[in-house]
Amino acid sequence: MTVTLLFLSALAGIAFWWLARQGLATKPWLETGPMDDAPLRGAMRVPAAKLGLGMFMAVAATLLVLLLSAYSMRMEMADWSPPPQPRLLWANTGVLVLASIALHRAARAARCGHREAVASALLLGGGMSLLFLAGQLLAWRELAGAGYLPANNAADAFFYLITAVHGLHLLGGLVALGRAGRRLRGAPIAKLRLSVELCAAYWHFLLLAWLVLFAMLTFSPSFDWLVALCTAPFR
Repeated sequence: MTVTLLFLSALAGIAFWWLARQGLATKPWLETGPMDDAPLRGAMRVPAAKLGLGMFMAVAATLLVLLLSAYSMRMEMADWSPPPQPRLLWANTGVLVLASIALHRAARAARCGHREAVASALLLGGGMSLLFLAGQLLAWRELAGAGYLPANNAADAFFYLITAVHGLHLLGGLVALGRAGRRLRGAPIAKLRLSVELCAAYWHFLLLAWLVLFAMLTFSPSFDWLVALCTAPFR
């Protein structure tokens, strides 16, 4: 429970920092200039799409935290028997890191108005993301071939559930990424920049979420080592 609260606090801090960077901390009533212009400029600092993405990521993070909490509580029972983690998960993690880096480069290129660089980075990020999903399916196949199926026990079922939920979030991101790619030719650079920045922010969120989930799955049966590490200086 303590680790869950710490994780929730960390997510809340990250969400507040991200939203603050979008301008939510701005006080439009303190803006200089005509009174009629101040609310408008304050509102324009945060496009509705960015606010919507922030809210969606908060909901998705809450869902993942609930999954982790259920996982943590269930593995305290005597019948808990986690499956061996496929080594392929490590390679998949590296692929997702590359996808996040590619989307970061796409956002930088969009800010500079380089459409060709944006297209290349989006293509690379989308390709790496598809490769990650394919790797996850191969990991499933490896476990299923070894006899570790969701119906066997709770630990096996949690592995498939956690990886499936993350994969579905990534699939949704790929839909948005495809829509951003279609805007490369005709959309104004400002609109293109917003779409790419939203995709990049979402991919960074997906990477962070996967790193937490991967750590939980890999370093089971508990996070007691993390609590002990944090409290060691006070003993």
